[in-house]
Amino acid sequence: MKMYTIVGGVNGVGKSSLTGALKGTTNNLGTIVDVDKITAQLGGDTLAGGQAAVRLLDDCLEKGISFTQETTLSGRRTVATAKKARELGYYIRLYYVGLDSSEESLVRIENRVRKGGHDIPRENVLRRFSERFEAVTKVLPYCDEAEFYDNENGFVKVAEYKNGEVMCMGDYRPRWLVELCQHIKSHAL
Repeated sequence: MKMYTIVGGVNGVGKSSLTGALKGTTNNLGTIVDVDKITAQLGGDTLAGGQAAVRLLDDCLEKGISFTQETTLSGRRTVATAKKARELGYYIRLYYVGLDSSEESLVRIENRVRKGGHDIPRENVLRRFSERFEAVTKVLPYCDEAEFYDNENGFVKVAEYKNGEVMCMGDYRPRWLVELCQHIKSHAL
């Protein structure tokens, strides 16, 4: 089965770390499209990295091979890719990583930069954080399933999306999950 896996969340939430963990437990991630890694390989040129990532996504779709995309879900590209993948018969799953505060995202990005990683402009992080629930709401209808992870202190699976419904798991309800569920309910997927 052709799989399109989306590892989503705002900057600094741990998407690459989750992808690494998934590599150890999931055998059908296919080609992994990580725009940050591609950009680094291209000497830090964000425009060239973004363009190369789009070409790789399109190539996977054209060839009908499974692939995984790490994304903030901002912009229109992920929804367009999901729509195209749906038309081509892909099974689409989302692994979403959340945090309660933009401040925590910013602290994690600062820590990454101190360790030699890439930076993200503060205004981009804040904008994406404020739009994160809308971004999830736009892509979720294309997903066959989704898993939601809180990464406040290690990845904790807090909800699943199946058959058009978000179902919370366990007793732990991070603030962002409560807010996301309220947003989804008010936008009636």
